Amino acid sequence: MRELRQRRHWRQSDLGDRIGVSRSVIGRIERGVVANVPYGRLLAVADALDGRLDLDFRWRGEALDRLVDERHTAIVDELVGLFRSARWDVAVEVTFSIYGERGSIDVFAFHPIQHVVAVNEVKASVGEAGNTVLGVDRKSRLAPQLARGRGWPCRCVARFLVVADGSTSRDRIARHADTFRTAFPAGGRECLAWIRDPVGEPPSGILFLAPRNGRRVSGATRAGRTDRPSGEHSRSTPGAQRDLEARTAHPATVPRSTPRE
Repeated sequence: MRELRQRRHWRQSDLGDRIGVSRSVIGRIERGVVANVPYGRLLAVADALDGRLDLDFRWRGEALDRLVDERHTAIVDELVGLFRSARWDVAVEVTFSIYGERGSIDVFAFHPIQHVVAVNEVKASVGEAGNTVLGVDRKSRLAPQLARGRGWPCRCVARFLVVADGSTSRDRIARHADTFRTAFPAGGRECLAWIRDPVGEPPSGILFLAPRNGRRVSGATRAGRTDRPSGEHSRSTPGAQRDLEARTAHPATVPRSTPRE
């Protein structure tokens, strides 16, 4: 920060005046004495210097990354089971590189009868709203080409943002309700009904999923290879289905605590 300030030929007081703090506060920040400096003030200094400040939280080496990965994998397993029970072919972690656009689709599903595909973006936690929507937009745009490359005739594309259920995720989405509602207008029940019977206009919606305690891992094939449904159709009880629908309902349409029917 000191280098950037001096590059502009600013005194510490000049920078302080721009963000409404004293020269001594700027001096403490530049010396790294920031224990009592609010994080928002640090962001203001970075912004005044046309810089960006990132907060990097770590826990027990790589243990935090493993913890997040485990939660992400558990949601993927739950989602794969949901599609397989509805007789979809499923591929996991489908990577792509098309005309310089690189990335991966967490769960890519194909219905062999209706010839529709579903792009599923799985989030253990919800990040910046704009980037999340742009990522799903890009993958959905490339989905027909990716489907043809796998030998899947694609008539249309559904898109789902699949989020770990919890108050934090719901609160973050609620804070950007207009953005998410515009990009993903379909509610959870509508999305689930379409997955079970994919006829009509493909939806774009949000699903909240949380793996059940003791649920067996679905055995989804990694590295983008197809995991085709088995001959036995998965069954769920009406009570379990109602519970799943309650957990996947859109936050804008269903109260956080949904009573059982």
